[in-house]
Amino acid sequence: MANLDDDRTSSAHGFLKFGSIYEPLKSINLPKPEGESLWDKLDCYYRIVKSTLLLHQSPTTGLFPTKTYGDNRKAKVHDSLYCAACAWALALAYRRIDDDKGRTHELEHSAIKCMRGILYCYMRQADKVQQFKQDPKPSECLHSVFSAHTGDEVFSHKEYGHLQINAVSLFLLYLVEMISSGLQIIYNTDEVSFIQNLVFCVERAYRVPDFGVWERGSKYNNGSPELHSSSVGVAKAALEAINGFNLFGNQGCSWSVIFVDFDAHNRNRQTLCSLLPRESRSHNTDAALLPCLSYPAFALDDEVLFSQTLDKVIRKLKGKYGFKRFLRDGYRTALEDKTRRYYKPAEIKLFDGIECEFPLFFIFMIIDGVFRGNLAQVKEYQDLLDPLLQHTSEGCPVVPKYYYVPADFVELEKKNPGSQKRFPSNNGRDGKFFLWGQAVYIIAKLLADKLVSPKDIDPIGRYVPPQDQRNVSMRFSNQGPLENDLVVHVALIAESQRLQVFLNTYGIQTQTPQQVEPIQIWAQKELVKAYFHLGVNDKLGLSGRPDRPIGCLGTSKIYRILGKTVVCYSIIFDLSDFYMSQDVMMLIDDIKNALQFIKQYWKMHGRPLFVVLIREDNIRGSRFNPILDMLAAFRKGIVGGVKVHVDRVQTLISGAVVEQLDFLRITETEEAPVFKSLEELDLPKHSKVKRQSSTPNASELEQQPDVNINDWKNKSTYEILQKLNDCNCLASQALLSSILLKREGPNFITKEGTVAEHIERIYRRAGSKKLWSVVRFAASLLGKLVDSLAPSITNVLVQGKQVTLGAFGQEEEVISNPLSPGVIKNIIYEKCHLQDEREAVVQQELVIHVGWIISNSPELFSGMLKIRIGWIIHAMKYELKIRAGDMPAKDLYQMSPSEVKQLLLDILQPQQQGRSWLNRRQIDGSLNRTPAGFYDRVWQILERTPNGLIVAGKFLPQQPTLSDMTMYEMNFSLLVEDMLQNIDQPEYRQIIVELLMVISVILERNPELEFQDKVDLDKVVQEAFHDFQKDHSSPKGAEKQDDMTAFYNTQPTGKKGTCSYLSKAVITLLLEGEMKPNNDDPCTIS
Repeated sequence: MANLDDDRTSSAHGFLKFGSIYEPLKSINLPKPEGESLWDKLDCYYRIVKSTLLLHQSPTTGLFPTKTYGDNRKAKVHDSLYCAACAWALALAYRRIDDDKGRTHELEHSAIKCMRGILYCYMRQADKVQQFKQDPKPSECLHSVFSAHTGDEVFSHKEYGHLQINAVSLFLLYLVEMISSGLQIIYNTDEVSFIQNLVFCVERAYRVPDFGVWERGSKYNNGSPELHSSSVGVAKAALEAINGFNLFGNQGCSWSVIFVDFDAHNRNRQTLCSLLPRESRSHNTDAALLPCLSYPAFALDDEVLFSQTLDKVIRKLKGKYGFKRFLRDGYRTALEDKTRRYYKPAEIKLFDGIECEFPLFFIFMIIDGVFRGNLAQVKEYQDLLDPLLQHTSEGCPVVPKYYYVPADFVELEKKNPGSQKRFPSNNGRDGKFFLWGQAVYIIAKLLADKLVSPKDIDPIGRYVPPQDQRNVSMRFSNQGPLENDLVVHVALIAESQRLQVFLNTYGIQTQTPQQVEPIQIWAQKELVKAYFHLGVNDKLGLSGRPDRPIGCLGTSKIYRILGKTVVCYSIIFDLSDFYMSQDVMMLIDDIKNALQFIKQYWKMHGRPLFVVLIREDNIRGSRFNPILDMLAAFRKGIVGGVKVHVDRVQTLISGAVVEQLDFLRITETEEAPVFKSLEELDLPKHSKVKRQSSTPNASELEQQPDVNINDWKNKSTYEILQKLNDCNCLASQALLSSILLKREGPNFITKEGTVAEHIERIYRRAGSKKLWSVVRFAASLLGKLVDSLAPSITNVLVQGKQVTLGAFGQEEEVISNPLSPGVIKNIIYEKCHLQDEREAVVQQELVIHVGWIISNSPELFSGMLKIRIGWIIHAMKYELKIRAGDMPAKDLYQMSPSEVKQLLLDILQPQQQGRSWLNRRQIDGSLNRTPAGFYDRVWQILERTPNGLIVAGKFLPQQPTLSDMTMYEMNFSLLVEDMLQNIDQPEYRQIIVELLMVISVILERNPELEFQDKVDLDKVVQEAFHDFQKDHSSPKGAEKQDDMTAFYNTQPTGKKGTCSYLSKAVITLLLEGEMKPNNDDPCTIS
């Protein structure tokens, strides 16, 4: 880094120590005498901080303006936080001096004033916090920019991208760091409850697209937010830091402690790992990842992913003058039109190669090197930074905000990247300072000069060296993917004494709710009710925790609530209204999955306690044997590959994690909230458990109605009612009821109550008889909605994929951002009711299954960017036809939910070799699976196709596509998927995918060729097919000339493979156009 004191003389030395701080700092740039004291070193930095940072701090709010000149000063929360951190870091250094002349106090309270200024601005927007935690919309978020002098709002949400999760998260993170060092920032319970509500907002970061650090959202700067790795990462770090933290520091008691939902934190962790090494859909990488991965957040646990992400940032963005923020960033370039807020389509191509470079990120790399003990990295970036620093007339170092290419040199720079000199945006002599850069520079210098240590400015230990990770003792240890040999503690609870006695005869030891008293057993929804009281503040208009379910990790802890000890059972044991809960194999699968999930993601000290609730209904009929097998596995100590230890609840409590819910403080005048614990069924102890006769899945005949809907839909209501009363077949009753429902409405009275009540009874009876087709039909008529539908879709989205809902061959709805359950329900019942009512509920089943599988086995979805639920169902029906051979295929709708899930898992596996090529193409095409590198190859084709590509009427133009996007960004891949979406035959889609791969290889091997006209992929396939027909023509006539089945069933490679015909058609098309001149062409004479 720049030497701050090059020419200092001994005579000036005394002046610097004792002179007035308001006098010009004429000699800051003078050389240091040998053996400079600690006071002298700190005094130098104190004067720099006073003149370049604190001079600009607002005397009223304590905020720091983004522009240090002019009257109308605005302060960004994000930049102010780094300025506060700088003052705090210098104060920590001054703590080493006994007689500090009041500087420690001054610097600490400058930081406190800023933090409380931000808190003041935020608390004035408590109404936005209340709305945002319920429904996170950009219009309801906390603002990110305020008036520096008054703390007032300065832009509406329409004028500015205020939704910046990273800013709120960074505030929480620095709040914890500073309080941990001994600062007192939070003063009363109103402020505690407000901070708790900020935590509720940040917990949802994993599913809230925001505008990110650069306030622009999408790279195209068109006003659209995105899910950013940098925002999710800082949110994860903040949640880890603040969980269980006492905001009053050492002076606090139980009611100033902050609570974090362990499962929400884990979802943020999973989302971050699935997004990285990308920053977002449009940002392939971004310099904003540096403060997320390194100081101050240290958000990532995985060292391999850390190295991969950091290497990508350095490789793509590092320049001579700093790091680019991201590729094609037009911010403050000579070609940017500063009069417009947003860019035009394809405008970002203009900025390619002339992006401004920010020295700030060299400073972040210096800090990273200090934390990691990498002295070579520290020296490398100090040497790079030194020549870039400017100086004020008094000699203070100034970090320019960015270096830009002047307008006159833009074309030269584009022709020869890195050839032109860049100029700094500010030098300090004009009164312009980039305060974020100044602040981080001082922190880096203090660290590099060893005036503060990493432990000083990171008192909560966000950074943990890899070799020390096993020994971390935090409620959320910042640990990586260590080998986890966790043993899950399990308590088996029978809902009645009668059931307990019955299970005992099979050697299964259980407890009843009465036998675990005084410990209470709660459903997770009762725990949710208890959390409603967390963070409530009537003065600020803040309710408690939103009505969100508690996940598997949260229900594996023990709770102390109002003097009671409480254990909870997971949501999977809740009595659900949706028919999937009637399939006991689904329950067993859910239990195994929950145990796997807990084993993988449990990071707390203490064992997880998993309560298995056994109900009498679970062991009725054919359900008994599978349940018994699972309980026997518990007794043996291993279930689904997870080690378990079964014991009494009273014994297991000693090794569990106990959460004290002290926020439920009830005064003598208040009425205590009532919580319902699990009650034991009051049944005679020695009466027999009704096991009923074994009920296998009903035969296909039983599931078929004995009436035809076409015969009945035009008959009178009276005739239908008569038939309904006389009919014993549940399938027929459901069909007749559906006619009444559509004709007369749900409240029409029948012999057995309203139509809706009658269908509900059919639904229950069909469920007990395992008439799955009837159950699904009735569930759809009643508009049933499965629990956890919205989280399941979010699980898919955070893996960087999209979901489409809608029946195969019909219009589909593309979901690219998380939606509420109500909106999803409307989409499903609008799009899936058209051909078969049962489709609406089967799609819900599939969403639940896909959401779980993609979280635990994402590799099964490799090559699938768009998860089209209707097409996946089509693939499953194909699979059933293939398995049936010449026999009638099994009806998907008549299969149990667990069989449907297994079928889904089967088709997601790589295709078996024994299959015909037709079948393989049908399945892969239905799954929308593509080969590795497919989208990159389409980009390369587009570069050589000036007039674009068209398939099934969908056009992909060369421009503005290539100007707007870059090769590796997610949005381009989604655009290619959009082009393929109109194809209505899965096997044909797969041929088109093969064709694009063939075109790519041909163009790669023949750089002199390019297409002259628009490439119609359908015509190319037709040409290839005609050639195929000529070679395979049969004398039996040409009545089926358009039937491409034989072509689809031909292997791709080989002499007569599909690729050879496709290649021939492509080459013919290429040779029709002109050849592009190539300097390396050996045929060229001159």
